[in-house]
Amino acid sequence: MTTTLQTLQTLPPLTLLRQFDTCRLIPSRFADLEDSVLAPLAEDNKMLADLFDLDNATNERLRGEYGSLPGIGVDELVFGVPNFRIINAAYTYPRPEGSRFNDGERGAWYCAFEIETALAEITFHKTVEYQEIGVFNDSVTYQVMLSDFTGTFHDLREVARQGGYADVLAKDSYIASQALAATLLELGSMGVIFPSVRRAGGTNLACFRPALVSNARKGGAYRLTWAGSTEPLIEQI
Repeated sequence: MTTTLQTLQTLPPLTLLRQFDTCRLIPSRFADLEDSVLAPLAEDNKMLADLFDLDNATNERLRGEYGSLPGIGVDELVFGVPNFRIINAAYTYPRPEGSRFNDGERGAWYCAFEIETALAEITFHKTVEYQEIGVFNDSVTYQVMLSDFTGTFHDLREVARQGGYADVLAKDSYIASQALAATLLELGSMGVIFPSVRRAGGTNLACFRPALVSNARKGGAYRLTWAGSTEPLIEQI
């Protein structure tokens, strides 16, 4: 009991959040085609059915919806609401190395309070990918997914202003933040509100629970174009 109390005393404070129109950017091909992304590869309906069977054998979202993933149970996923597949995919398709507040087994719904912050976040991560291959010539379109949140979340904003949790908000490491997320998740946390490290003054939310992603819907769309520079041209389309 002492250890549990000590852990609780060192956790970020809780904030009751009511935030509308948060912004998450996803590649447009996933928003536009969703389950039909294989359609352009098929010559006829029979071939399309065969492609779906092959894809479904390793489809992480479907595995999650069937209760076959270790990181998240089918009882946590959402069904029958608009864009539920996109919501579920955020939790069932984590990056193998994880992200700031999730590991490689269970994802989270990351979104920003401001579109400028969402763009700064996606620009940073995409640019890192191009730096790894040394090529900065590409054009990618992103769909904005808007969503609303009402709930109680752990909040890093004020403690960060006072210099706390610097390791959790490190620009080049997710070790401390993933450890904190694992503790919070085990204790039943709904998620984390945190200041963006990619855009000064920006605010992000990592929501741990699919059911809290409310009124998910499409917003605008953006094209990011890299033409030999690490700074892309950003256009609303």
